[in-house]
Amino acid sequence: MTTLARVLGLLAVLTTSASVARAQYPQRREGFWIGFGLGYGSANVTCDGCGSGPRTGGVTAFVKLGGTPSPNLLIGGAINGWSHASGGATETMGNVTASLYYYPVARGGLFLTGGLGFSDYRVDTSPVVDGTGWGFTAGVGYDIRVGRNVSLTPVANFAYGGVGDLNVSGGGTFATGWKQNVVDFGLGVTFH
Repeated sequence: MTTLARVLGLLAVLTTSASVARAQYPQRREGFWIGFGLGYGSANVTCDGCGSGPRTGGVTAFVKLGGTPSPNLLIGGAINGWSHASGGATETMGNVTASLYYYPVARGGLFLTGGLGFSDYRVDTSPVVDGTGWGFTAGVGYDIRVGRNVSLTPVANFAYGGVGDLNVSGGGTFATGWKQNVVDFGLGVTFH
């Protein structure tokens, strides 16, 4: 069975399950919420002296939590991370943001998200290369209710970081004007 056939089969099962779950468990959001998930993402970097490199695939993960001021709006914080291992070194990018999750239809599962905060880059070579600057995230997702307070949540996210200078541990500058972005697709679990 091809990968495409497996993905289409999984989507068919999730769609059928979602229809049954929607009938049993209507969308409702109130109080504290938390979610986490994994996925796959493609990253790209640029800097003052290096131009744009090729996109590189890697594993992504996210954690989000916060409160619910209204059925249409969640407010909280999020951590989005990307990681790629190659040649004995692990390259990581991450964003930590204050985020909003907007549901255009209060009884629906579709949401739009955006956040502003910090972005980080790190390669665990010897010496370590790292840097931290500002960052933002934007995305879309859908809560598929599978229990009274539990949803499967497929997401698509874009994370950007204007890191600036990358430093080498022990002193020195590795690169200036460092910018990075990650486009990822994932599946999470959200507890409302």
